[in-house]
Order: sequence, then structure tokens, then C-alpha cells
Amino acid sequence: MQDIKNRDDIYRLVRTFYGKVQQDELLGPVFNKVIVDWEEHYTRLTDFWQTNLFFEKKYHGDPMQRHIEADQANNDVINEMHFGVWLNLWYQTLDELFEGEVTQIAKNRARNMGTFIHLKLFEARMQRNSKS
Repeated sequence: MQDIKNRDDIYRLVRTFYGKVQQDELLGPVFNKVIVDWEEHYTRLTDFWQTNLFFEKKYHGDPMQRHIEADQANNDVINEMHFGVWLNLWYQTLDELFEGEVTQIAKNRARNMGTFIHLKLFEARMQRNSKS
């Protein structure tokens, strides 16, 4: 196996991973409810990971706001189980396809992002509830 080296590798990772997400009994309903165009999503997430792994400015967007909107669209059901399953599938997919330094960085960044997004989702809920 080789390490993640380029955009094609990232696209393969993203497509394989989100194929699993779509089929997962916990994550599938959440993602499938908010993602209308999976091909666009693969491209957007490839841009995101290319930016995060290779510092090539490809991604333009607000991932935090997207996650808050996804949580709201799913009646605030996203919880620590969703993040745990997401991270486990991410690690599993990485381990199936790649090995090396960039692969490990992808694991570490996903874990850190998952923790941050999880906390920010609950913060957003608290802010919405305090305005009610």
C-alpha cells in the first residue's frame, strides 16, 4: 500500500468513505436527508481534504455552518454516536486504502475536526434554545 499522494487519492478515499456512510444504518439517514447531489459532495470534500492535507487552497466554504444546518434538518439528532461511527468508518477506509505519514495526518485531523464540530453543534443548539 502507498500513502495519500494527490487529489486522485483523496477523491478515491472520499468516494469510498461516503459510499460506506450512505449505507450505514446510523449515518445514512442523516447524510442522505441533506445531501442532494453526491457527486458534488465528493468534489467538495475532495477539495476540503486536499486543502487540509496538502495546504493547496481548493476548498471555499463554511463546514461548521453546513454541519449546523444538517443537524437542524435532522431535528438535532446528531450526537457522539454519529461522530464515533463516522470516525471509525474514516479510519477503516484509510486503513483499507493507504498507509503512511499523510494517512496518519488524515486520521488525526479527522479526530480533531470531529471533536470540534461535535462541541460546536451543541453550542449552536444552546444558542438557539436560549433565543426561544
